[in-house]
Amino acid sequence: MLGLIAALVAIAAVRRDPPIATTSQRIAGVAEPGGAAVSLDTTLYLPESTPAPAVLLAHGFGGSKGSVADEARSLARRGYVVLTYSARGFGASGGLIHLDAPDYEIADASRLVDWLAQQSSVELDGPGDPRVGVAGSSYGGALALLLAAYDTRIDVVAADITWNELADALFPQSEQGGATGSGVFKRLWAGYLFAAGGDDGDSGANSGCGRFAPEICDLYQRAAQTGAADAATLALLHASSPASVLSSITAPTLLSQGQRDSLFPLGQADANARGIAANGTPVQVRWRAGGHDGGGSPSLSAIDDWFQTVLVDGKRPATDQAFVFDRSGAGLSAATGRSVAQTIRVTGGYPGIAGAPDAPRHSLALTGAAQTINAPAGGAPAAVTSVPALGGLLDAAGLLGGQTAALTDPPGQVADFVSAPLSASVLVVGSAQIQLTVTSLTTTSATLFVGLHDVSPDGGDSLPAGLVSPVLLTGLQPGVPRDVTIELPGIVTQFASGDRLRVSVATTDLGYTLPSAPAQYTIQLQGNGELSVPTLSGETLRSGSPRVWLLAGLAAVALAVLVAWLAPIALARRGRRLGPRTVADDSPDGDADHGNEVPLIVQDLVKEYRSGYRAVDGVSFRVERGQVVGLLGPNGAGKTTVLRMVMGLIRPTSGRILVFGQVIVPGAPVLSRLGAFVEGAGFLPHLSGRDNLRLFWAATGLASPEADVETALEIAGLGASVDRKVKTYSQGMRQRLAIAQAMLGLPEVLVLDEPTNGLDPPQIAEMRSVLRRYAATGRTVIVSSHLLSEVEQTCSHVVVMHRGRIVSAGAVEDIAGAGSTQLAVADPAKAMAALTAAGITATEVPARRALEEVFLQLIGGDDDQRS
Repeated sequence: MLGLIAALVAIAAVRRDPPIATTSQRIAGVAEPGGAAVSLDTTLYLPESTPAPAVLLAHGFGGSKGSVADEARSLARRGYVVLTYSARGFGASGGLIHLDAPDYEIADASRLVDWLAQQSSVELDGPGDPRVGVAGSSYGGALALLLAAYDTRIDVVAADITWNELADALFPQSEQGGATGSGVFKRLWAGYLFAAGGDDGDSGANSGCGRFAPEICDLYQRAAQTGAADAATLALLHASSPASVLSSITAPTLLSQGQRDSLFPLGQADANARGIAANGTPVQVRWRAGGHDGGGSPSLSAIDDWFQTVLVDGKRPATDQAFVFDRSGAGLSAATGRSVAQTIRVTGGYPGIAGAPDAPRHSLALTGAAQTINAPAGGAPAAVTSVPALGGLLDAAGLLGGQTAALTDPPGQVADFVSAPLSASVLVVGSAQIQLTVTSLTTTSATLFVGLHDVSPDGGDSLPAGLVSPVLLTGLQPGVPRDVTIELPGIVTQFASGDRLRVSVATTDLGYTLPSAPAQYTIQLQGNGELSVPTLSGETLRSGSPRVWLLAGLAAVALAVLVAWLAPIALARRGRRLGPRTVADDSPDGDADHGNEVPLIVQDLVKEYRSGYRAVDGVSFRVERGQVVGLLGPNGAGKTTVLRMVMGLIRPTSGRILVFGQVIVPGAPVLSRLGAFVEGAGFLPHLSGRDNLRLFWAATGLASPEADVETALEIAGLGASVDRKVKTYSQGMRQRLAIAQAMLGLPEVLVLDEPTNGLDPPQIAEMRSVLRRYAATGRTVIVSSHLLSEVEQTCSHVVVMHRGRIVSAGAVEDIAGAGSTQLAVADPAKAMAALTAAGITATEVPARRALEEVFLQLIGGDDDQRS
């Protein structure tokens, strides 16, 4: 067996994609204003078969052609000729940075299209007209949109995390109806981007401007000194903005925008989508996880699908494209605050374009009296919401996205308006609106920052994506109130049942230019004080191969490697032959539609072995979406046996299990929606933790990006140890790696058997938070434990088992509260005797907690004891 394993792993290790042929060349760009020649450093990637459609791939600000080399190879393997290049002013290309100016960067890109038209490897639509798409992120994304407007040879576009109107991005104004570029200067981001322009070391006329063209350097210097955009600045920024030419874009366009992006927030993509769709041009919009503040990358498979339709199939996409967004739930890792995403598709189309209705809105009542807040002299101390380039690091350190009130709410600077606890979870998709009345007490202007917070029942306060809406009000009269309507940041956030929504109005934010003079303002709600929030629902996009991980040793790993090669074909054939069984097939109560939505229904479950031992005896319970359900009982109660039947690993003697309405049998397709960790971990000891996770995911035959391995590793919390061989791990480290493995692909139902075994107290506390946040996104978590205190702190509901039967079931507060009260009042002497037998003294823990710890021992006795 060990020899077989070694051979299989060796085969998997050497399985590589074939190399891609590349050629590098320099192509002439447009000369600088003084006549200096400019050459562009380019690389051409060739697919296996040519001629083929071409893709011009542009990089982000501060990058070069090397920044997109991996994406270029991937697209070439998908059959495209790909041309990458370093934009003027970057990398080894010549020239200066003109900020995607039509006469320079866009004209350069048109010359690259000319060059592609001359290559025999590129398909042509006509003489001098290559079949070509253009793609890019951020700086490259804006170039893609602008090039499509100025060069009609562009057949299709994919633009990621980019801007619509650069003046609005750098001088945002969130007052409804505010003029373009009339808001608060985003000084930290502007400074960071200016620094990314580099410094060529020239001591001449361009000294201090790096590789920026003089007009761009002057623009930044003026804005940095004044904090405002003058007419010349607005004109120059507008010329470099897709907003100036959206009516000329006829190429089908894929727009993806990051949800964690304080530079180019979701509203920028919204404006691009509406402007392009107004021409009748097909537009698909995707709101993805990450962004300039949170990493992530555009979906290459989505780009390939979009380009395939136009460049390969020769078709024009329909105008009623589905809207796709990632739902992160504001983070799953208590240690990092990083969000993990589930992809949702709204088939009706992007709200408000191509005939699709606007997103429905719900009103939430807010409370809070009029409040006077102070703007400190010099703007210090300032609130901290997002920090360019450092946002991800602060987030990883737990300083952003989690318990944030200490950073976002400097004392005396913030007015608060709070909703009642939510009676049901609310998924906010888009920009909420609030109407406020602002009265300046001392000045004729007001600089404010409005945010929407998620406040959990335990007092935890998070600012989704670290985003706020800047507002600059001018022309105020001291003592005279002004009514304003504020557009809050566009977000995709699941607010859990029991949470409260808090609107904060602050006078400072570290990322923006702030007034130097002190000021005071009174802030109050208008009218009924309602917050209008947009909501959407849609179809969850899921993987199609089972990923129920049974960590059962080296033999199972060998089988998993074989599955990586054979399972996709076998599963496809079996799925077509058998199809899933649902509640509708044989439901006695006819509740088929509702049953199809329920994550888990267990009905009269029995497991009896040949020896006559009945491990599970007539167990029935139901698990709803968003619940964290604990199976509670002493060792031998039947918990693990139930979980193994839920996962289809063993068959019940009688009864049945329904997962999303489908009857569970070994190999049932619906098991693809379930992830699990049961019993001991069985990793390959000579591989690292990271490689073990990758190997297990390869066994599904699914694409690597869908695994979200990095998120799983963050949840594992192994740090640098994740790259050590597993044979060096402690038991606790193996346990954490196993739990991360169960979360690969972010399954809708997560099943964990004794997940805190081997973890130290801080890790246990982190795991509790992870599971609760996981469920808050609409997923379901089922855990087993033998400790009542652990279940009480982790779970929303509990099923208590003993000797194969259910003793009690219900909400945790009902079960735990009833148990402790009865024990304390009915027979405290018997309870303390059992406590002593368990080796726990009353001085070690609070009395109530001590009584709860012996609950399970007492239910093992006769009926009198249980009562």
